[in-house]
Amino acid sequence: MIPSSIGLIVESSRCTLSTFQMTDKTSPTRNSAAEKSSLLSALTIDLAPLKASRDFRLLYAGQFVSGFGSAISYVVLPWQMYQLTKSVFAVGMLGLIEFVPMLLMGFVGGALADYVDRRKLILLSEFGLTLCCTVLISNSLLAQPRSWVLFVLSALFAALNGIHRPAMEALTPRLVAPELLPAVSALNSLRYGFNSIVGPAIAGVIAATIGPAFAFAIDGATFVFSMVTVLLMRPVAVPAGADRASLRSVIEGLKYACSRQELLGTYLIDLNAMFFGMPMALFPAIADSFGGASVGLFYAMPAVGSLVVTLTSGWTSRIDKHGLAVTIAAAVWGFGIIAFGLANRLGLALFFLALAGGADMVSGLFRMTIWNQTIPDHLRGRLASIEMISYTTGPYLGNAEAGLIASAFGLRASVISGGVLCVFGSGLLALFLPAFIRYRGAEGLARKAAEESERGKNTFATSEP
Repeated sequence: MIPSSIGLIVESSRCTLSTFQMTDKTSPTRNSAAEKSSLLSALTIDLAPLKASRDFRLLYAGQFVSGFGSAISYVVLPWQMYQLTKSVFAVGMLGLIEFVPMLLMGFVGGALADYVDRRKLILLSEFGLTLCCTVLISNSLLAQPRSWVLFVLSALFAALNGIHRPAMEALTPRLVAPELLPAVSALNSLRYGFNSIVGPAIAGVIAATIGPAFAFAIDGATFVFSMVTVLLMRPVAVPAGADRASLRSVIEGLKYACSRQELLGTYLIDLNAMFFGMPMALFPAIADSFGGASVGLFYAMPAVGSLVVTLTSGWTSRIDKHGLAVTIAAAVWGFGIIAFGLANRLGLALFFLALAGGADMVSGLFRMTIWNQTIPDHLRGRLASIEMISYTTGPYLGNAEAGLIASAFGLRASVISGGVLCVFGSGLLALFLPAFIRYRGAEGLARKAAEESERGKNTFATSEP
C-alpha cells in the first residue's frame, strides 16, 4: 500500500497546507508550526474518540484486553488439538466446525442486536465465552484431555462470537460523534493488530512451557475484565421502533445491503481479495524453502504491516473518497501477494507480506468507516452480521482455494495466480459498481441522517393514537 498511501497523504497534506496559507499569510513562524502540527497529526493515530467518550473508553479497554486473551486461545486450541491427535486433518477440521455456527448465528446475532439491548448481548455472550474457557481449562487438566471437547468448544466459541461481534459493532457508533468514526476504525485496527502480533507470540511460549490450561485461564480472566467494563458503561437505548428479531427482519437487512452499491462494494471487493489472494494455508510449505523456522514470520508480517498503517493512520480522516480508497487498497494487496510469490529471498518475501498486510488494513479502515457512517442505527446489527460473514468467509474459502491450486499446479503458481485474479477482480468490480467508486463519506452521513429522520417521523406517526 506504500504508493497509494503516500499519494493519499500528499493529497490531504496539500489541502491542509493550502488552508493554512490562505488563513494566515502574515506569520511565517506560525504557519510553519501549524504545518508541522498538521503533518504530524496526519501521520499519527487519532485518539479523539477515547478523549471524547467515557463509554467508548470503557468498551475499547475491555475489548482490547479480551482480544488479547482470544488471540492466545486462537493459537493454543489448534496446538493442543495437534498434540492430542498428531493429525493435520483434525486441526483443519476445526476451521470448518467454526465456520458453520458462525454463519448461522451471525444472522441471528445481527437481528438480536437491532431489537435487544446491545450491552446485554455483549455481557451474555462474554459470560458464555468465559464458561467455554472454564471447560477448556478442566479438559486440559485431565490426565488424557479429550479431543472431541475441543471440537465442541470451537463450535460454541464461533456461535457466541456470532452474537457478540454484531452487538459490539452496532453499539460503537452510538458512543461517539459521526465525524469521529474514521478514528474509531483506526483505533479498533490498532487493537486487532497489536493482539494479532503479541498474543500468538506469547501463546506459543505459554503452551510449550506452562501448558494450555494456563493459556485458557488467561483468556477467561480477560473476558471477566471486559464484562466489568461493559457493566460500568451507561445504558444505551434500543433504537426507536426496533424490528422484532425474526426471519423477516434478517431478510430486510439483506435486501437493504443489496440495494446499496457502496455496501455491496465493501463486501464483494474484500471477498474477492481474500478468496483469491489468501495464501496463509501455504505458509508452512513455503517456509520449507526458506527454513522451517520462518513460518512464524510469515504469519506475523501481514499483522506487522497492518499495525504500521494503523499507527500512521491520522491521514485517513481527511480522505472522503472511501470507495475508491478501498478499491486501490485491495488491488495493492493483490500486487503484494504477486510479489511475495515471486520473491526468492526471505527478506523480500517478508517485506511484500507486510506491504500486503498494510494494504489490507487501509481497505479495512475505510470499509469500517463506510459501514459506521452510512448504515441507519435500526439496521446496524443486521448489517454488522453480514459484514462479519463477508470478511470471515473469504479467508476460510481462500485458504481452501490456495491449497487446491497448489496441489494441482504448485506453490508459486497458486500464490501468483491468486494475486493476479485479486487485482483483476478488483478492477472488474469497480467497473460494475460505479456508485461504490464515487462514494463520499459526507454523502453517506447525510443519507444516514435523512433515513433515520424519516424513520423517526414514521415511528412517531404510528405511535400516535
